[in-house]
Amino acid sequence: MIELTDIAYVRSGAADLRTAVSFATDIVGMELVKEEDGVAYLRADQRHHCLAFIEGRSGVLSSGFAVRDLDALAAAETELEQIGLRVRRGTPEGAASRHVRDYLTFEDPFGNRVDLVVGQVTLPTPVKFNRTAGITEFGHICFDAPDVEEAGRFWTTHFNARVSDWVTGGACLLRIDPVHHKLAVFRGDRPGLCHINFQVESIDDVMRSWHFLEEHGVEIEQGPGRHPQSTAVFLYFKGPEGLTYEYSYGVRRIEDDAAWTPRWFDPEEPGAIDMWLGPKARVSTQYQAPAEDWDEPAAPAAAAQEPAAPAAAAQEPAAVPTA
Repeated sequence: MIELTDIAYVRSGAADLRTAVSFATDIVGMELVKEEDGVAYLRADQRHHCLAFIEGRSGVLSSGFAVRDLDALAAAETELEQIGLRVRRGTPEGAASRHVRDYLTFEDPFGNRVDLVVGQVTLPTPVKFNRTAGITEFGHICFDAPDVEEAGRFWTTHFNARVSDWVTGGACLLRIDPVHHKLAVFRGDRPGLCHINFQVESIDDVMRSWHFLEEHGVEIEQGPGRHPQSTAVFLYFKGPEGLTYEYSYGVRRIEDDAAWTPRWFDPEEPGAIDMWLGPKARVSTQYQAPAEDWDEPAAPAAAAQEPAAPAAAAQEPAAVPTA
């Protein structure tokens, strides 16, 4: 079994790099660490970065998870190959771009591209947030897959993930530590990144950001509300090129695995998605970008003006994000 120790980052292709970076800094509040060779690195906690925009075709390129050491990475490579998945060991150039010691990339059974990394660089200096949003950490990653039960089986059979809760027909929420979920899979017809989450210090931060986003004309996709699964107060909002961001506060922790039984929530029942009974429309997905080379987008920026699939194409009524 492959033991994930934490989430690491998201790598996203950006046809308009300047707009993507400006939104992540001026609106979300992240720190721009540096920009080099067409890659912009943004941080929200001790990680060197949790979001990297790579200039090129729009779409998510890969999402990273950490494993303990090089031996664990080698064992993961063997196990993934044995179950028939396409695996590629990382290159020195790719590791340098990701700011990790080493890595491998694989595609899950549904086409989501995943990096397993060792030695993600830690920055000792405090985060220089571009605005005061109250962000405390990079919280979780959410994928799309057409069969969430099969996706849950994949992550719990071959990895140390445990199911925390289910949304019937719509979502599987998975933990790799006591936090209710660090990974979630939602029902969608194509591989992609449903959203990227940031935890904040207080409910007041969520509400202040709600007003800030509205004042700046940002599309609120869902919330403010409270999810019954994780107990988190949430706010989802849409960024450039189909990338959805989330702030949340108050996520449940499951300290005793043996005492916890996953629950099933029917999305048609009142309060099953939002305890505050707000609108529960499905947020948009940034679809997986096609790439012949898994290190970078397949097309250079000048020829990569293929936009992300429109949000309307990602509306799956049962697959409402839960944080």
